[in-house]
Amino acid sequence: MLIAGEASGDLLATELVSALHAQSSILDPPSSPVFYGAGGSRMAAAEVELALDLTQHSVIGISDVLKNYFKFRRLFHQLLKLAIKRQPDAIIGVDYGGFNLRFGHAIKQYVRKNQSASTPWNPKIIQFVSPQVWASRPGRANLLAADYDLLLSIFPFEKVWYAKRVPKLRVEFVGHPMVERFISEGRVPRAPDTDILGARGTRPSEILLLPGSRADELRRHLPVMLGALKLIREKLLSAKAKMVLPDEALKQLADRLTALPSDMEIQIGNLPQALAQADVAIASTGTVTMECAFFGVPTVTLYKTSWSTYQIGKRIVKVKWLTMPNILADEEIYPEFVQGAATPGPIAGAALELLQNEPRRIQIKKRLAEVVSSLGGPGATTRAATAILSLFA
Repeated sequence: MLIAGEASGDLLATELVSALHAQSSILDPPSSPVFYGAGGSRMAAAEVELALDLTQHSVIGISDVLKNYFKFRRLFHQLLKLAIKRQPDAIIGVDYGGFNLRFGHAIKQYVRKNQSASTPWNPKIIQFVSPQVWASRPGRANLLAADYDLLLSIFPFEKVWYAKRVPKLRVEFVGHPMVERFISEGRVPRAPDTDILGARGTRPSEILLLPGSRADELRRHLPVMLGALKLIREKLLSAKAKMVLPDEALKQLADRLTALPSDMEIQIGNLPQALAQADVAIASTGTVTMECAFFGVPTVTLYKTSWSTYQIGKRIVKVKWLTMPNILADEEIYPEFVQGAATPGPIAGAALELLQNEPRRIQIKKRLAEVVSSLGGPGATTRAATAILSLFA
């Protein structure tokens, strides 16, 4: 049983299903796993039997979770009943940490209360992509240790972090699936020394806007990004702009929210192609910043949320930055602007600096190359599948 609650998790779960099929086929004797649970369209296309499309209910921030509490409670119990009824051998949470941690705990509670010789069900509980317990509420690591058989990490520092706090929890660093995904498409990280001024020549600068993959992110980030773009173009009259959105629904929302520049290209999907051409990006903090890092794109990041979510977040978040390349490098490679600081003027100024300061661009690219090299080589989902199957050896 797999549970993925966001578009990125839906893709990752699909890749994991493929790897589990492949690894199961070479066992002695071979096996043919059956998959079901909750996810999105990609998992459905991979013949995962979906009880519900959980990706349609994606929200961000504590306040939005509270607004939708009863809906999520209903979905949670629907999936819990399904698990108890079908009794899978393994339950795999794919990212979506808040929901999946609670789900794993609920399963273990049920098993502890009901396991007996006549009802021996005791599934392996696995989490693929660590919840960011190292960023806030580190005590949740104890919950993972008590309930989970295996945690599959995609960032190198996490295994050490858990080993210091909950050594009994099995944590495997499998690498970042992004590396495998892009290299399998024939894409490689852009070399740091390919961005010298002469190589760019006199062509117009390419500015890429990446406001986020959720409707709420688009509402909060797009006006700021467009304001920054306007200021940048006052300095660089020939600058070209492109915005990449994950689906047509968000494009329609963007059209309704504000008047978009008539000469700005709006692209649906195919982010790698846009990143390969971009000189600078303005992006929401989140997983997309790792993709920017892979392609060596100097980026300005921002994040805005509701007042209540921000007030709670700033009291519990323990990391210096929200942008993952900055966290991995332990320095601000990407200029980051959060909440009240995320206004058009400072963002435009930072983007112009990244466009016009060639030595800084090259230094940023060198640091990004080091970050990407720390993420492991291709084969993350294969290593994840091998670790999962080892639980049944």
